Amino acid sequence: MELAGGDTSYAEQARRLTQEMGAIRPRDLAARGIPARYASRLARSGVLERIDWGLYVAAGGEIHESQTLVEVTRRIPHAVICLLSALRFHNLTSQAPFEVWVMVDVHAYAPRETALPVRVVYASGAALTEGIEPHQVLGTEIRVTSPAKTVADCFKYRSKVGLDVALEALRETWRERRATMDELWRAAQVCRIARVMRPYLESLETLS
Repeated sequence: MELAGGDTSYAEQARRLTQEMGAIRPRDLAARGIPARYASRLARSGVLERIDWGLYVAAGGEIHESQTLVEVTRRIPHAVICLLSALRFHNLTSQAPFEVWVMVDVHAYAPRETALPVRVVYASGAALTEGIEPHQVLGTEIRVTSPAKTVADCFKYRSKVGLDVALEALRETWRERRATMDELWRAAQVCRIARVMRPYLESLETLS
């Protein structure tokens, strides 16, 4: 589909907006004075690419390492990046998980049908709200569990990620000085996993 003169200006603005935000919704265009309906038109013309319902990225653009985290955050605004994805974000693992692991409230809605590769775990209370860090990525604020909270989560959800992953996360976090012993103990208590983590934390203290 070929763009008309006025549409070309909208296309340029849309490209700049996707560069700023990583992924956009029609309402993001509307906030910049571009009719929301142009999102689908720009997708048909090859300017944008629809990656999920109502979510667009620049077609053929360079993919930022955290692009998918931004896309998932904009699809599920209440989600917290956690577990393997948080480890990768904090550079505490060499693994590159295919899925984006997110944590949501046990009573919150999480879309089951999405083109984005999302793996959802559920939590409530302090286990959901403590140890969460805001980060700006491509103009979008994403929420990520802190290194200490990520380690505790890996132990809590070890049946999903594996005990070997949890142990590696603990070793790397401690070796890289990304969390203090007090922070690790606090995170373990918040996740109600202190009894499981105790021998591993005491081992670290002995080696210190």
